[in-house]
Amino acid sequence: MKKKIVIIDYGVGNLRSVLRGLERAGAAVTITADPETIASADGIVLPGVGAFRDGMEMLGGLGETVRTAARGTPLIGICLGMQMLMDRSEEHGIHRGLGLVPGDVKRFAPVAGEKVPHMGWNTIRFEGQDPLFEGLREEEYVYFVHSYYAAAAPEHTLTSTPYIRPFASSVKCGLTYGVQFHPEKSGAVGLKILENFIERVC
Repeated sequence: MKKKIVIIDYGVGNLRSVLRGLERAGAAVTITADPETIASADGIVLPGVGAFRDGMEMLGGLGETVRTAARGTPLIGICLGMQMLMDRSEEHGIHRGLGLVPGDVKRFAPVAGEKVPHMGWNTIRFEGQDPLFEGLREEEYVYFVHSYYAAAAPEHTLTSTPYIRPFASSVKCGLTYGVQFHPEKSGAVGLKILENFIERVC
């Protein structure tokens, strides 16, 4: 029986590309903003692109739905969705996040010869073992587009990536995961991560 995965629809992000990636990974996927549907899912996906403040404002009252559901249901945040899992962000002022993963979101410091946003393919280095990355090799390439990064504690950092400075490219706290990269745009590696989330985490 296919796992029931919900993608939270709060008006931010390319939901269809995430949906196609999850369907290719073998899930039964629903895009929804309905709290009851979210609460009954086997797994939850919080996608997002754009600015942190806008994302939190658009999420609005669904933020409490996400916090409640995450107590007992595996959740994965993607790109902006991962950043919104953190305690706060310094993007365009200080703004509170969902507080599901301890840490702050910070802007890459300008460095000569390095462009911001960090955009394109880069590697992930494992900082610990987790079912989300089972079957993958060290230094796999995934696809990034972001100007801000999550400064998470080592105990919540699953992978790190070097760009201007090493940053947490994936995080975990309890049943809550976040990936800064786009698995739905990361080819076979991204598909494997989505499959692992569906089959091994949910």
